[in-house]
Amino acid sequence: MNADGFKAAEQKMRGAGQHEEAIRGFRRAYDRLTGGDTGMLPTAELEPAGDVPALEQLPDVSVAEALEQVVVIKLNGGLATTMGLRSPKSLVEARDGLSFLDIIIGQTLALRRGYGVRLPLVLMDSESTRPETLRALAAHPELDVDMPPDFMQSMVPKLDAESLRPVSCPANPALEWNPPGHGDVYGALRRSGMLATLLERGFRYAMISNSDNLGATLEARIAGHLAAEDIPFLMEVVEGTEADRKGGHIARRRSDGRLVLRETAQTPEEDEESFRDFRRWRYYNTNNLWVDLTALSDTLESSGGVLELPLIVNRKTVDPRDADSTPVLQLESAMGAAIGTFPGARLLCVPRSRFVPVKATDDLLVLRSDAYTVTDDMRVEPVPELDGKLPYVELDKDFYKFLDQFEARFPDGAPSLREAERLVVHGDVTFGGGVVVRGAVELSAEEPMRIEPGTVLAP
Repeated sequence: MNADGFKAAEQKMRGAGQHEEAIRGFRRAYDRLTGGDTGMLPTAELEPAGDVPALEQLPDVSVAEALEQVVVIKLNGGLATTMGLRSPKSLVEARDGLSFLDIIIGQTLALRRGYGVRLPLVLMDSESTRPETLRALAAHPELDVDMPPDFMQSMVPKLDAESLRPVSCPANPALEWNPPGHGDVYGALRRSGMLATLLERGFRYAMISNSDNLGATLEARIAGHLAAEDIPFLMEVVEGTEADRKGGHIARRRSDGRLVLRETAQTPEEDEESFRDFRRWRYYNTNNLWVDLTALSDTLESSGGVLELPLIVNRKTVDPRDADSTPVLQLESAMGAAIGTFPGARLLCVPRSRFVPVKATDDLLVLRSDAYTVTDDMRVEPVPELDGKLPYVELDKDFYKFLDQFEARFPDGAPSLREAERLVVHGDVTFGGGVVVRGAVELSAEEPMRIEPGTVLAP
């Protein structure tokens, strides 16, 4: 271990007011790094997960008691930086003039009415997202159930890739820190007191998901299944498609047979092609997780408040917008990796309608199109005629990556995609209103091009 490097990091975290358990967790990650743990999961050490039961195969069980004990937790620590914004991603317009958070709130209120339950909505915020998010929540007093609306994730120092000491960035000290990945949610629940509060008020189960996945609504059958089978941890997975090639998949470790989650950052360069084989690695993490809070509390209590999760080492630059800035290591963990931590953890294969992630403007175009519909209870679902098979969209990052670029090229809204298989755009193409895409369409523009309103694009 680089004792001086960790000591400097420890002092930096303590000076910033980080909790002692967060510092302890960072020490464990630092020890792994300096002990030679790269966090890599080579393909040679893994095999496919095998068959996974499907949601529709679950037996009928009583759900009323379980639903009364469920809390919904949304990860809300991220800014929409990949889309060129410095605001919380959950406050970006998802569709029909509503933000992701607006739709989540609508879903929560509809579920309360439908099932007659308390169902708190709790957010894991960061220092970057909290002020704007709390202002947005204040506009919805009907959401309050006498519970704190959020808890905070921790922050850890970025490490100079050469010295393994905390990096310095005097021009912008905020860039010296990074969130430790969403695996921090478990420790953050405990450190904040939120876990104890939930248990004291009779909440036994948490459904945890990303705020940018509007398909992740409360599913009564899963809550009932969790309670009936006494399951400590359950991960919803989907069968992979072309769009999932960069996502985290589930595999089984050959050495001990345990399930593991493998993310892009845990894949050696020579295994990248194998990693993208969505037919081999059949099941992909939705990041819709169900956790027995009593089991979580007991596990954290026995491990000093730190859940033992595999290390993820992200290699970046201190300023992500400046490739020439100091190379750094960011020590992180993924919350789905807890699948290998809880004995008795389960996988459950769910329909694609429960997995609507928006990671880039490609995804946002599909979400805003007529490939989706919003029901009266605010569920965002693929239209029935698609049978869950959504179109694949790939937009030229030079012209569509940032939200302002994207919206300038779709000034009258998204084209019709319900008859599309795929839409790939190379170059600078602006779409007029009422454009219809059918089948597999690829557009290439050497110079700026405009698709006239009402045009039907087909192979």
